[in-house]
This record gives sequence, C-alpha cells and structure tokens, in this order.
Amino acid sequence: MKELVLVRHAKSDWANESVKDIDRSLSERGFADAYSLSNWFKEEMGLPDAMVSSPATRAIGTAFIFARTFEMKEKDVLIEDSLYESDVRSYLKVISQTDKKINRLMLFGHNPMMTELSNEINKSLYFDNVPTCGIVKIGFEFSDWKEILNKQDGKLLISKFPKSFKK
Repeated sequence: MKELVLVRHAKSDWANESVKDIDRSLSERGFADAYSLSNWFKEEMGLPDAMVSSPATRAIGTAFIFARTFEMKEKDVLIEDSLYESDVRSYLKVISQTDKKINRLMLFGHNPMMTELSNEINKSLYFDNVPTCGIVKIGFEFSDWKEILNKQDGKLLISKFPKSFKK
C-alpha cells in the first residue's frame, strides 16, 4: 500500500503587501500550526519516507518545520518547482515520478490544488476546502507511484486540520 500525505502550507503573513507571492513567509499562527500538526503527525502517524515541497517560502517553511520535528535534515526535503502555480495534472506527475521504494510520500503545496487533488484522488470524502496546514492522508492499493496517473481511487485514511487543536 502507498500513502500520500498532502499538507497545505501553514498560514502566511500578509503584513507586507509588497512581498512577491512566492516569497511570502509564515505568520505567527502559521508557525504555531505547523509545529502543532507536525508533532501530532509524528506521534500518531509516524514518519514519511520522503518529503517534497513547492518552492514558495511559506511551503518550504512548513516543510522544514515538519522535517525538524521528524528529526530529518532540511536537505532531505526535495523542492519541486512544478508544485507552485500549477494544476492537478502537475501534482499527479510529480507524485508519479516518486521512486516505488517510497511507501509514504508527504507533499507540501497550495490551494486550490491541495483541495482539488484531495477530491480527485480520494473518493471517500469530498472537501470543500483543505485549510492552511491541513493534512489529508490517502491510501492506494498499488505498488508503484506511476499508477496514480491511471488509478485515482484512493481511500481517505485521515484528515486533520489546525482547528481541531484550538480550544
């Protein structure tokens, strides 16, 4: 079984509107949510075999927080340019190119693609919106990631959003 873990980047900082979209960093809430969700994931789900991120600062920042929480090196987070300002097909292509030895792939990206991709490959539950720092884990009954291009019948294993940590 293959597991795809989709993580929408944490909340970004909009305080300086002159910053280019790709360079926008995380807000205080974004940092807090990324630490909370990464700690939860490590304790409850274990570790990913590989991590891939969009090149946007807020996505990389989220991925690096997860990597540090997982005690992985930041250099182990692969940066994939095609995950920024792209479409579902681009995300599927990146996933399909993953080495078949990888069983749990964690992908850090953006909306609307994270929501659209979740709905495209998971027939268990429809998401109106995957919120910032939301995690959606989908399982597949195939042995090679190449098959995701043809078999998009994943099963939702879990979804966890930052609001579940708020009191």
